[in-house]
Amino acid sequence: MGIEFQVSTKYLRSNQKKGFVSFISGVSMIGLVLGVMTLITVLSVMNGFHKELRERILGAISHSYITEFGDILYDWEEVRSSINKHPQVIDSSPYIQAYGLLNTHNKSFGVTVRGISPSYEKNISKIIDSSNDNDLIAGKSGMLIGSGLAIRLGVSVGDYVTLLTPANSSSNSYLQPNISQFIISSIFEAGINEYDNSLALIHIEQAQKTFSMDDKVTGIRLKFDDLFSAKRITSEIVSSLGVDRYYGVDWTVQKSNFIKALNLEKQMIAIVLSLIIAVAAFNIVSMMIMVVTDKKSDIAILRTIGMTPKRIVKIFFYQGLSIGLVGILVGVVLGVALALNIESVVSSIESVLGFQFFPKDVFYIDRFPSEVHINDILMVVLGAIVLVVIASIYPAIRAGKVNIAKVLSHE
Repeated sequence: MGIEFQVSTKYLRSNQKKGFVSFISGVSMIGLVLGVMTLITVLSVMNGFHKELRERILGAISHSYITEFGDILYDWEEVRSSINKHPQVIDSSPYIQAYGLLNTHNKSFGVTVRGISPSYEKNISKIIDSSNDNDLIAGKSGMLIGSGLAIRLGVSVGDYVTLLTPANSSSNSYLQPNISQFIISSIFEAGINEYDNSLALIHIEQAQKTFSMDDKVTGIRLKFDDLFSAKRITSEIVSSLGVDRYYGVDWTVQKSNFIKALNLEKQMIAIVLSLIIAVAAFNIVSMMIMVVTDKKSDIAILRTIGMTPKRIVKIFFYQGLSIGLVGILVGVVLGVALALNIESVVSSIESVLGFQFFPKDVFYIDRFPSEVHINDILMVVLGAIVLVVIASIYPAIRAGKVNIAKVLSHE
């Protein structure tokens, strides 16, 4: 950099003494600070929302499930024993999944009925925990339903409901539906509409009787030590069991459309907010053109003492770059600080204004979760630097093309 950088820093200091040029420089820098800070904060909050939603969804669907073709697993105990031998499998749980109509008084709603073994399921799903793992007992007609479904049916713990399920054609020549009565033993809240409004859990032995499955199950649900390796682990387990008989589906496939929608939303927000940085970066263009116009006489003097146009270009390029880099650095520091403390900041604002941004009775996520990813920060910084470099090039080139003869003739 040498002498060119030293001259550019002197010009920066001299600009502070000139009101309008100094104001434009400050606006350009503040714009970059706000743009970078906002983008980092919003991306971090989006990461936090994604993590929260992912955990809630996985709390109900498991990391993966494995079954036989035809969706009926015969020798499930042997299969479960083989699955649990994989070093990355934390635990597994058999399940039966079918559909039915839940009735109470004059209300009826279609539900997904899942038969589970509470002792196994509590290690897989967050729906089953120490508070309700004894509410489903073998031989008892207990049922756990979601909070939304309970409201729609108008029932509470201790009430009776009737479950209508499709008849087994081999045992029922008139195809009349099977009717079973259950007592609501607990109400859960998964935090996801899909499960809170339409999922009913019963004991797996009761499900086998209700759906005439004898000792068979639908499949086995799995939990891994690394959810992001679910696809690979599922493939390894299926390969060991036999791909000609078994297949597996991991959570990224079960919720692929949802995951794609979340990622697309994050990308669109990033693109829109990047325009703020772009506008702020290109404010540097107008500011630097004013500086070049103001410093024409200095450029002419530098040229007459032997400085080449290339070195003149470097002086003004460094000046624009310095303003941009300072703005980006301050923006990163403030953005990371805000992202890490966003919940306390929002809480303070809510207490001052006297209302909640995300009321708990309206939104499933009633807070601002945040998770800072280094990749997001690097992407924002790199993008901002590229824009600043592009914005600094044109005024610098213009400075190198100043006609010194014309300038000196007007002095």
